[in-house]
Amino acid sequence: MTRTPTIARRTALLGAAGGALALGAAACGSADQEQPAAAAPGADGLTPVRLQLQWVTQGQFAGYFAALDQGYYADEGLDVQILEGGADIVPQTVLAQGQADYAIAWVPKALASREQGAMITNVAQVFQRSGTLQVSFADAGIGDVAALRGRTVGNWGFGNEYELFAAMTAAGLDPSGDVTLVQQQFDMLGLLQGDIDAAQAMTYNEYAQLLEAEDPATGELYRPEDFTVLDWNEVGTAMLQDAVWASSDRLADSAYQEQTVAFLKASLKGWAYARDEPEAARDVVVARGSTLGASHQLWQVNEVNKLVWPSPDGAGLVDPEAWERTVRIALETRNAEGQTVITAEPDEEAWTDEYVREALDALRAEGVDVTGESFSPLTVTLEPGGA
Repeated sequence: MTRTPTIARRTALLGAAGGALALGAAACGSADQEQPAAAAPGADGLTPVRLQLQWVTQGQFAGYFAALDQGYYADEGLDVQILEGGADIVPQTVLAQGQADYAIAWVPKALASREQGAMITNVAQVFQRSGTLQVSFADAGIGDVAALRGRTVGNWGFGNEYELFAAMTAAGLDPSGDVTLVQQQFDMLGLLQGDIDAAQAMTYNEYAQLLEAEDPATGELYRPEDFTVLDWNEVGTAMLQDAVWASSDRLADSAYQEQTVAFLKASLKGWAYARDEPEAARDVVVARGSTLGASHQLWQVNEVNKLVWPSPDGAGLVDPEAWERTVRIALETRNAEGQTVITAEPDEEAWTDEYVREALDALRAEGVDVTGESFSPLTVTLEPGGA
């Protein structure tokens, strides 16, 4: 399915876009704030570009760091600065306020920001699958979602909980009464210490933390068989996560359009590098100053690759079925406060595959494998503490 929203190559909707931005001025910046045009090339002939990550430097973003390290951005005429994220940084807001040229954000969170007035557009859906799990000790007997009834269930909140809540609702559980919800820290200590029966985890981060921890009963590291995981991809409530978002308003500018194609081309080439050279990609991330250990980072690159590859139609394209599922859950699922992610269907300009298709065509012409159909993940051995 090819979808080319009317923002691309057109300017007639800018007035309406400005009005929408005014609705979200408190969260997303002033409606009168002029979005910058594509920056002029510097003395080196490269155009400065800022990419805002949604979290700290780690293997989750290996493709972008690889593209920078391997010179793929420079090859496309871009001087890319990667801005680290954190708990107090909302990447889509940084983008909407003109403080970045592109941002990495989960789709439901970005759609919420767009509904509030942030004029941002998904231009490449890099993660094709969800990386979120709900993990329990195997002896707890939580083999399916219904078994969460009466249990203490951890989640991070901040928009990370909707896959869990959708799964519980589909299983006939009332999230506000049939389980005891606990605000979970961004670690697995609550599960390991017995305070939480089922904890939220990302395949590429917190789940690895469990396998890097020592089982006090054996003195050895925990093993996968010590745990039971609920995978939302298998349950059917997976939502789309890491995507590249661009400024909707600026996509009316031809220079920004060309820059977006160039940026996506180099970024996807970086992801292909991370797929084919995971150890080297790990080394790039470690060299960038990640505080996580080398084995943890290799695990992370390997697991993230599983979320990107294979991409049968081409990396970065939106799967319409996954998009519709994400939107449906965002519209219908209520969290502990009774709120849904969004209150109305996103408009047709929330995503476009126009620019990523151009990027994929260019990569194919260069002989780059953009589908990864032969991708085979590594078997990674984790060291204590992820060292």
